[in-house]
Formats: sequence, structure tokens, C-alpha cells
Amino acid sequence: MPAPGSSGRRRPRLARALAAATVALALVGPVAAEQRYVIAFANLTEEPGVTIEGTGFTGREVRQSFVLAARSYPVDLVFYDNADNCKRAAANAEDAIARKVDVFIQYCHDAAANATVAARLKSAGIRGLAVNEPMPDMPLYTIDNAAAGRVAGDALADFATRSWAGQPLEAVIVGPMSARGVPARAKGVQERLAQRLPSARVTALDTGGNVAQVSPLLGKALAARPGSKILVAALDDTTALATKSALETLGRLSDAAIVSQGLDRTIHGGMSDRKEIDPANRGSIVLGSVAFYLDRLGYELLPLALRMLRGEPVPARTVTPHRLVTAANVFIEYPPYDMQ
Repeated sequence: MPAPGSSGRRRPRLARALAAATVALALVGPVAAEQRYVIAFANLTEEPGVTIEGTGFTGREVRQSFVLAARSYPVDLVFYDNADNCKRAAANAEDAIARKVDVFIQYCHDAAANATVAARLKSAGIRGLAVNEPMPDMPLYTIDNAAAGRVAGDALADFATRSWAGQPLEAVIVGPMSARGVPARAKGVQERLAQRLPSARVTALDTGGNVAQVSPLLGKALAARPGSKILVAALDDTTALATKSALETLGRLSDAAIVSQGLDRTIHGGMSDRKEIDPANRGSIVLGSVAFYLDRLGYELLPLALRMLRGEPVPARTVTPHRLVTAANVFIEYPPYDMQ
């Protein structure tokens, strides 16, 4: 016989406890699985090497942000490539409707295509969310080029006021002026400089998307102002890096300060990358770059889509929070991927 206090006496108690638990579960019923949703994302373009929104980001980086963000949410993703083509965009929407997705996220620059897609989604009872170009009567998530330009103008004005008070100033806005969104970006810079530094002469230099034009354009613009301090608003990061190189060739590094736009990986990186915006490079004439966070778009859009599905209110227009990222805060905004 089992000794007093042995497991033999505990078995009936254990059996009764298990039986009671079984009855309780039967009364409560099975635990409901978390509801999952199907969200379709029709990307602007996924052509290799093609950059978007007048920045250095690609559509493939946007897609990857959705893949990474989806790991935290009860969603299954369906991807489409609009290939910057309105006919493709309409066909992609039709396929998503046939799949009966829960939300369709449209990234397309063609207003007519967006209107067609919005009408089809409405008739199918599918919620829609637009990116950087509106769809009628559907929420929009968008960058704000004018606001980003104002951030850059303020940064340049702050630096000039602090470091070059009373000295002659030459302001240059340089980049691909005809690229999508860039005119509003340039206007934002110009408006802020006119408000904050009315004595500075502002010159706009259009590279036409060819960074090789930065050096000759800048050399010609600065030749007549040898004694001036130079404030440069570069309209993308590639232009900012070319501008720094041109100023070095011209012997004007000590007279210049640059603020860029975009904050892509060409200008910042990990702890061992030694890019222009880096905590170890605080003496750079590139004061910073205004972040557009296109490589985090999925992290912004998936929560909005889920709020729509749960019947929660969503603003008609949500705007990217553009921020100036400098050597002092770059590892806060973008923790280095090679940090140990």
C-alpha cells in the first residue's frame, strides 16, 4: 500500500480537479481565435532602382516595411505592383475585390485611376485607404512636402542666426525641381527663409535629376558672392552629398551649411557605416536631413487599416510627421541595425 502522504492519496483529488476544469471549459466554450484580416497593398512601383516621391527610397523598401510591420498584427497581406500604370492599378483592384480582401490600400499617382478604384471598392463594400494621392471619400495617408520644406528652412535659419549673425548670406535651393512633390518642398524652404532671413538672396538651381549638374550650377551661382556664407537646401540626399563634394572642390566648405530632405540610407546608417549623418561626425556641414519615413510606411498604414476594420474613427487625412534628423538624434530615430 502507498505510504501516508504519497501520490496514491493525491490521485483522486487530481482526477476531481481535472474533471471540474473540463466541466468549466465546457460551460465557457472554446477560446475564440483572434480574428485575422486580409489587407491588400497595391504599391506605386516595385521596379528595381526606381526611387519615389523625389527621395532616395524605392517601392521595394515600402513593400518590405509592410512585411515587417505585419508581424505584429493579425493580418495576412496580398501585394500588388501598380507599376506606375493606371490600367494596372484598376486590374489590381479588380483582383483584390475578387479575393474579397478586407481593406485595399492604394498607392497610385493617377487621380483618374484612383477615382475608378474607389468607385469599384465602394460598390463591392470593401474599405479603401489611399497613399500620397487621394481616393474620393476614403482616408488618405500622405507626406507633406511643403511642411518638410519649412522644417529645412527653419533649420538653416536657426544655424545662420546662431553662427553667422550679421554676415552676408547666400541661400541656394538645389535639386530635381520637376520631380514629384519637389516644387512644394522648394516653396516651403523659400517661404521660411524669406520670413526668417529676409536679407538672404535665394537662388534655385534645377539639376533636372542629374547630380553631375550640381557642381557646375553651384560654381556659377557662388562665383559672384565670394565673401558670403552659404546656406544650401538640398531637395534630396543624393543632391546633398553631391553638394558637399562640390563645395569641397570649390574651397567653400568652411563657408557652408547644408540641410537635406529624405533621410535615406545613402546619408545615414549603422554604427560602422560612417555616413554623413552619424554621431561620430558632428562636425559635418550637413546639419541634418528631414525624415520622410517611407521605409516605415507599413508601420503607419496597417494600424490605420485595423482601426477602420474595428469601426474606430480614422482621420480623413493623416500626415507624415516630418522631423529634422541630425547627428545628435539619428540613432534615436533610426537605431543602428549593427548595434550589439
